[in-house]
Amino acid sequence: MDFTLHKSQLANKKSKITITGSKSESNRLLLLQALYPELKLENVSNSDDSNLMAKALLSKETTVDIHHAGTAMRFLTAYFSVQEGRETVLTGSKRMKERPIKILVEALKELGAKITYQENEGFPPIKLQGKKLSKNKVALKANVSSQYISALLLVASKLENGIELTLEGEITSIPYIKMTLALLDEIGVESSFIGNVITVKPALKPLKPKTLVVESDWSSASYYFSIVALSEVGTEISLSAYKENSLQGDSALVEIYKHFGVSTIFKANTITLKKEEIQLKPLTLNLVNAPDIAQTIAVTCFALGIPCDLTGLHTLKIKETDRLVALKTEIEKLGGNVNITDKSLHLAASTTIKEMVPIATYNDHRMAMAFAPLALKTSLIIKDAMVVSKSYPTFWDDLKSIGFQISE
Repeated sequence: MDFTLHKSQLANKKSKITITGSKSESNRLLLLQALYPELKLENVSNSDDSNLMAKALLSKETTVDIHHAGTAMRFLTAYFSVQEGRETVLTGSKRMKERPIKILVEALKELGAKITYQENEGFPPIKLQGKKLSKNKVALKANVSSQYISALLLVASKLENGIELTLEGEITSIPYIKMTLALLDEIGVESSFIGNVITVKPALKPLKPKTLVVESDWSSASYYFSIVALSEVGTEISLSAYKENSLQGDSALVEIYKHFGVSTIFKANTITLKKEEIQLKPLTLNLVNAPDIAQTIAVTCFALGIPCDLTGLHTLKIKETDRLVALKTEIEKLGGNVNITDKSLHLAASTTIKEMVPIATYNDHRMAMAFAPLALKTSLIIKDAMVVSKSYPTFWDDLKSIGFQISE
């Protein structure tokens, strides 16, 4: 279904939105809850990805299909590897079968896992024959997706001897690794991260029953940072529920969006975003620790007519789509000028934004949501608009509630 976003203004200068739990935190905690049923969870994400993750963890079927859910594919590869005596075939969408899994599979095999490819070497679907893993030393290149690293860490406490994971080279997405370790610490699993070596100790006794509240999703908040950046001075949007000492790497938005005149005030688990007067300048940014907000930032810069140079984006090529190519294609349809490499995006300043351009979303929720704030500047069409359900099912309703004019 395609949505037309008519050029809009916010209904009033002060709005409030409640955002569901973080997909990143929810998927980690859902896996930990499957390993440790004594854990109770609140404010779990209502995203497609988290629903698929929860359903897969409860499934008794031999074949588990996780569709487009990349995080679930990586985390469940590790999970089903340690389910003793269980055989599982893990599969997904056509795009999922093009997303590499070899690095994680090789690491698990090094620990003793039994995994075989069902179609193409290095890619899903894969067959996992769950067994006890007693080896505990493994090495990974440090610049791979942090989800491979987190997948190993999440099951590590259920390995007979825990894990000693050596990361070789410069580490990518450190905040996501630290999030995983912080959640392990919160449930009582011992770990350490010294230099390039991460150690997780085996859990030798049952964990104490505990209720964990999932923080709301900072990636979802990014679209409101963009909306406020494109709004009049004095505009405010309040979002809940957020922590000032967040585990999520995308909380870097607070510092980054100061560049666009957006200030962030924390009060009682709510953040209030406010547009201030500012002299706009070109933006140069390394997003190696927060690549998921690159699309939002690039579109914000385009909408404000300022150039940007975004680096540290090598993981974007293996997401739901090649996000760098997708950004270049869609921004240029709107009248922008973009150059990309395999790990960077360079946007030239522009003064024109074309009207009623159909924006392709490539089965990628972030493409749909990143371009939506442009409706404050021009009318546009978002193709396959309900792709947002992957991470934020109520996105369009929430935009309507603050004044966006949207028709199907």
